[in-house]
Order: sequence, then structure tokens, then C-alpha cells
Amino acid sequence: MQDKTILVVDDDPHIRDVICFALQKASYRYEVAVNGKEALDKAVLFNPALIVLDIGLPEMDGLDVCRHLRRISEVPILFLSARDDEIDRIVGLELGADDYVTKPFSPRELIARVGAILKRYGGSASGEPEADPVLQHGELSLDKAQRRVMAGAAPVSLTAIEFDILAALLARPKIVFTRDQILQQAYRDNIHVSDRTIDSHIRNIRAKLGGAGCADAIETVHGVGFRLGPCQAGGG
Repeated sequence: MQDKTILVVDDDPHIRDVICFALQKASYRYEVAVNGKEALDKAVLFNPALIVLDIGLPEMDGLDVCRHLRRISEVPILFLSARDDEIDRIVGLELGADDYVTKPFSPRELIARVGAILKRYGGSASGEPEADPVLQHGELSLDKAQRRVMAGAAPVSLTAIEFDILAALLARPKIVFTRDQILQQAYRDNIHVSDRTIDSHIRNIRAKLGGAGCADAIETVHGVGFRLGPCQAGGG
């Protein structure tokens, strides 16, 4: 049994059973919640490694649950939705979710996405700290071993995917990355996401770095992709 607890939040008992059976088969521990309030309570109680969160919950929906969680926690969140709507996808990611799966979904795909998110948050497969030095450019620094980002003296809280995207840009600061190259860095398990999802992550990173006084950290190269900017305090 893997030493990671997944919190499954869905009001549909059939969907919950499918998810829980898939998690159990993959040797993950799990807890369940059937509404938003219970999800918030159990997130505090069990400190899960990841939350599988349905958007379409009654009363307090999954987006509201995510907003509340982001005030107190950076726990990775995998959204579930019955609607394959790009606007919902972008809104969910901008709130701080790590990934998004549309119902009906394959249990195998769900487990692949769960594993990919946990791998990003867990560092190296061996469990040992990564040996890479701290990456630094201008006022921006990123410590891979501690999963920490600083803009000058200000800490910046990023999701796992946002962290990996920024790490890729920092590792090769003179390179212009296409969206496909960024996708390969952030989604290493051949999971399909759209270009607009990458744009949403970039927009989120910019907003967070800008709030820490480093608004010029990522530049758009029109028709190509993105590259690291000067990363100067007050830049932008």
C-alpha cells in the first residue's frame, strides 16, 4: 500500500466507487467526501497527498471548494467534470488545480494522471532530494530539492505543473520554448492537454510572480512560444 492518501470528492456513489476501486487496485489509500463541506473538513483532518474533486457538487461546487482550499493549502487538485468545456477547464486551472479530467473517463487514465501529479510533487522516483543546484535568473530563484520559488525576498507559491514549467524556462533562460516543448516538460506521462491549458498555466505563473514584484519573468514570443524574461524587481 502506497504511503499516500487520496481524498475523493464526488456526490455520485457510482463514480466514487469506480474511482476508489481504481485507487485501491493501484495500491493507494483513500478517503471519500460527498459534498464540499465534508471535503474541506477531511482535507484538514487527513492532510491528503492529492484531492480528486468533482466540479458539479451540490450547494458548494468544486470550484468554491478549490477557492477555500487555496487559502489554507497547496494540496494538488485533480478536477472532474461532466462538461468538456474549455472555459471551465481554464477557470479550474487558474484557481490552482493541477489537472482536469472529463467524465466519462477511463480509470486507467485517471490513475495515470494521479501518478503523474504525485510524481511531480514527490521529486525523484528514489525519494532522494534532487542534486540540481538552485536555478537563478535576475531576482528569481528556484530550488528543485525544496520545491521553493523566490522572487527577491518574496516566496511564490506554485502548483506542481507551474513549478515544472518555470523550472524548464529557468534551466535554459536563452531558449524560446514552444507550447509542445513546455507540455513535454510539465506533462511527462504523454497525457494530452490543449495549447490553451498551457496558456492558462503561463498566465497563472505570471500573475503569481507579478504579485511578488517580478512581472516581467515570462515573455511571449508571438508565433513561437515563451521564454524567460529579465526577472527584475518591479519589472513589467
